[in-house]
Amino acid sequence: MTTVLLTLGRLPKALDLARGFSKAGCRVLVAEPYGWTLAGASRHVAREFRVPAPAKGKAAYLAALTEIVVREGVDLVVPVSEETMHVAHLRGLLPPGTGLFTMPPGEVITLHDKSGFVRAAEAMGLAVPQSAPLGTAEAEALARGGPVVVKPVFSCSGRGLSILRGGEPLPPANPGEPAVVQRFVEGREHSTCTIAQEGRMVATMVYRGAVMSGSVAVAFERVEVPAINAWIERFVAGCGWSGFISFDFIVDAQGVPFAIECNPRATSGVHFWEPEDIARAVLEPAWAGPVRVRRHKALQQFYACLTETQGAMLRGKGFLASLKSLVTTRDVSWDWRDPWPFVSMIGTSWPIIWQAITKGARFGEVATQDVGWFEH
Repeated sequence: MTTVLLTLGRLPKALDLARGFSKAGCRVLVAEPYGWTLAGASRHVAREFRVPAPAKGKAAYLAALTEIVVREGVDLVVPVSEETMHVAHLRGLLPPGTGLFTMPPGEVITLHDKSGFVRAAEAMGLAVPQSAPLGTAEAEALARGGPVVVKPVFSCSGRGLSILRGGEPLPPANPGEPAVVQRFVEGREHSTCTIAQEGRMVATMVYRGAVMSGSVAVAFERVEVPAINAWIERFVAGCGWSGFISFDFIVDAQGVPFAIECNPRATSGVHFWEPEDIARAVLEPAWAGPVRVRRHKALQQFYACLTETQGAMLRGKGFLASLKSLVTTRDVSWDWRDPWPFVSMIGTSWPIIWQAITKGARFGEVATQDVGWFEH
């Protein structure tokens, strides 16, 4: 039996991956700084291990993961979310024969870096917004020419992002937190998730946010945009990518997709695929698919959407639309054959809830604060 280690358990996408690998006949383990988590509550997870958070020490985190791999005879390590940038550094530390479903750390960090990603895409002749490092003459010229977006080169969940309309002064550059200035592209935002094997795009899901928590979608609908698929297929081939890889796009009025950033990891798009097919596509490099799509066109994270609906009621804006989405959309975690993750979600999500309350921050921001990669 193949033993798979997931390196995060707190997020719904970890639960989908756990269920998929289990249904594919694997023994599933979860390593997680929080201890008891959403995925760990599933009957599909054999065991969950508490590990140090990488934010508290990268070496201790990698040592704990390596110890689990060796002790439990892990065959494949699969990173789930923002911890991917740390987990990529396991390459070279794992026993012979143990797989790691992501690229080497240099390649992962390059694409996580918002400036590095733009350079990589431009080198392939792919459409990205004109960009320049904050603090340069090029960035100042961009800001004078029209609306721009300013964001740290290492961030997630919209942390530190600001949109400046034409003529507004740029913030001063901070050498300790480099940022990029990007031409603002008018259009509809789309997100994606791709499974890739050795430069081959095995499957891509394109989706749009229906209910947002800040800049993070907590309810989403899948859509078909062939031009986005073609963009991703060229990029994956150009990088020779293996692993999950995801992008955010703006599709302009002419239908041209501009990739505004890359997330070299899985995103919520995984919820639209049949979990067992995701596992097959990861386990078998030559998998020809198809990766079946679930029948639901729209999905939501119920408790996060409930919070946003309550907030909309208090703000007096958008309440009816949020309420309609809440009562009509399928939750990503619910499965009557495996109900405990949904039932126990308040308990397993308590560390995130408590931080959100005490810090006055949104769930998406605090959920990855201790596992994100925010430095060079």
